[in-house]
Amino acid sequence: MSLVRSSTGRGVATLTLDSPPNRNALSTGLIEELLAALAAAEADDAVRVVVLTHTGPVFSSGADLKETAAAIGTGKPPISRLGEVLAAIWEGSKPVVARVAGPARAGGLGLIAAADIAVCSTDATFAFTEVRIGVVPAVISATVLARLSPRDASELYLTGATFDGARAQRVGLVNAAVPAEELDATVAGYVAALVRGAPEALAGTKDLLRQPRTDSFRHQIRALTELSVSYFGSAEGREGMLAFREKRNPNWVPDGAA
Repeated sequence: MSLVRSSTGRGVATLTLDSPPNRNALSTGLIEELLAALAAAEADDAVRVVVLTHTGPVFSSGADLKETAAAIGTGKPPISRLGEVLAAIWEGSKPVVARVAGPARAGGLGLIAAADIAVCSTDATFAFTEVRIGVVPAVISATVLARLSPRDASELYLTGATFDGARAQRVGLVNAAVPAEELDATVAGYVAALVRGAPEALAGTKDLLRQPRTDSFRHQIRALTELSVSYFGSAEGREGMLAFREKRNPNWVPDGAA
């Protein structure tokens, strides 16, 4: 049985974690299928946006602990592959929206933090439970610590305490926390906005957001000016400006998009 279902339409690839019997735990099988689905979406020119969602009441309970216990001594527990998933989401050229309709724990929070935009229901709960089972939230820190303030990270990492959707929004783990009945409409609103972005411009903007700012201000301004000029002169830039003047959708907007 498939652990990750994939469907595509109107420029959107929807990837659904579908392993409710173990609360969408991050098993090796699920990780491998998710990597394959992300790669397929990345390679599909018709896909503009990726939505990561789930079946069952739980978004993800984190690492598959049963499989992990059995893998002790082999050097190949499921967590050894999680970084590949985080990198595929973080570095991919297409925006990823996480739809979180239920609890997320440990490694599941790494997936949410890796997404470009995340929306949860207000009754969803979250926890960095690693310290409570004697381990460290190491690999997910690559995405999570870019979202949380140092104070929030210290408290939530060290206590392992459960927090709700409202706090997840306040600390920056998600963009929006909404009542469950509004979750799908809120996700759809973000998707509708994202599919209007030009593919190369979206990829370039994701790359821009990930770049560290270590150079002098003057050097940054020079480099960013060159980047802006290059995009204005690109085929997408010219088409976008022409479409604006002609009051029509640019040619990259999928048919049927709002």
